[in-house]
Amino acid sequence: MNKIKIPPQNFVDKAISWIAPQAGLRRWQARTQMAMLGGYTGASKSRRQTQTWAPIKGSGNNVTLDDLPVLRDRSRDLLRNAPLAVGAVSTVVTNVVGTGLKPQAHIDRNVLKPYLKTDEAMEEWENKAERIFQMWADNRDCDITRCQNFAEMQALVLRSCLESGDVFALRKYKEHDGNPFGTSIQIVEADRVATPDEDNEKVVAGVELDDDGAPVAYHITNHHPDDYDQGALEFAKVDAFDENGYRQVLHIFNRNRPGMTRGVPYLAPVIESLKQLDRYTEAEIMAAVISSMFTIFVKTESEEGLQPMVPMSGTESTTLPRGDDYKLSPGAILDLQPNEAIEIADPKRPNQSFDGFVQSILRQIGVALELPFEILIKHFTASYSAAQAALVEAWKTFSARRTWMANQFCQPVYEMVISEAIAKGFLDAPGFFSDPFVRAAYLGAEWIGPPRGQIDQLKEIRAAAYRVDLGVSTLEEETAQITGGSWETKHIQRAKEQKLRTEAGLVTAIDNDTGDEKDEE
Repeated sequence: MNKIKIPPQNFVDKAISWIAPQAGLRRWQARTQMAMLGGYTGASKSRRQTQTWAPIKGSGNNVTLDDLPVLRDRSRDLLRNAPLAVGAVSTVVTNVVGTGLKPQAHIDRNVLKPYLKTDEAMEEWENKAERIFQMWADNRDCDITRCQNFAEMQALVLRSCLESGDVFALRKYKEHDGNPFGTSIQIVEADRVATPDEDNEKVVAGVELDDDGAPVAYHITNHHPDDYDQGALEFAKVDAFDENGYRQVLHIFNRNRPGMTRGVPYLAPVIESLKQLDRYTEAEIMAAVISSMFTIFVKTESEEGLQPMVPMSGTESTTLPRGDDYKLSPGAILDLQPNEAIEIADPKRPNQSFDGFVQSILRQIGVALELPFEILIKHFTASYSAAQAALVEAWKTFSARRTWMANQFCQPVYEMVISEAIAKGFLDAPGFFSDPFVRAAYLGAEWIGPPRGQIDQLKEIRAAAYRVDLGVSTLEEETAQITGGSWETKHIQRAKEQKLRTEAGLVTAIDNDTGDEKDEE
């Protein structure tokens, strides 16, 4: 049991006690009581509201590693069967990666000026580097399984990280006929990185750490632990860095606490809410289906059960044939036998409060996942301003995760490919392998993804034009945000189109006030 430390008297306490002893005593009593009760009601153990609240103590690893297998399994089950979970993760993947992040080479011109001399040479080097990387990225040989190109691998990496908490990308080298590059990437699922049976206290959840907590090696199984038909499970130790100090294993995860070795699934805080909501939805659907069947029960006091029904006068027979059930028919008027009554099953479905309750829960889920309610359910019914605010707020999350994705996966892979291109002579880069500062200057790049959607394109275009005219933005930045792609590529294409229109006797002008295109002879 923790002992309460009585606060000692400070200079002010002593001064007040010397001048007014009773006031000094009251002051000391108040300080002692504050130390016993605490300054925060949230930390109080005497309040009824928090008496039974006993959170688990421990480091980031202690409170997560034991729960990780169950969290992964439940997260994957939700992503297989729960529409809301599938929609939330797919929304993040679509907005962050979409058709793939593409690099725009931005070398450090101040550092490389002694080597490339002119601005034209530097621009040519950047363009060539982009073309070389795009050639590698579009070829499915970039994937060790030869199934995906680089854009598709980005989506797989992000989806796996959200689903399992983390994912691993291994640098491999395997040459193929017709492909000048040997660099390829192997995506390894989180479950395959685990601790072997051997006793090694430095291996935490499959990650071997040094004394500073930095990764030294990863212990990876030859197949998924639950693939029992793949033979015996064997471990391979893969060094985190090669002999030159370059990283060859990318551990992609979001560290939420210092010292965390593995990541937790994206849906972890809302797994229970999503599952309960899925069950509730399924129950409401089943109740509505049962309600639509319009079942009728006939109550009778006779032990013989339902008696033959008697039709009204004007029919040929006095009783209806007895069968397993009776069917309703248009315009039928039937008399019941004595002591028989009809009761219609009415479960009161659909539930009128269903939609409001579900929306309330979805708002809480959206807060935890950093997805505004409108984005989470893909439903915009409020005003333009409200819809625009939801889109802007969501885009903050998507932009931050896109930057994280570029830093964790895309940029390291870009550096691997460009380094191989320089080593093989496809790119001339003096000083690349001899000076680490020069090497970093050559490998600078900015990653551009699909643009943010616009609710009112005319307003967005006008705002972009004003930002460029004011000097707070550039055509390259606005192109990336509004339509995506490279402004330089679009500029070349526009110059070509303008030339052809001029030769045809047409002159194109854009009216910035209306956004209308005017053609003049």
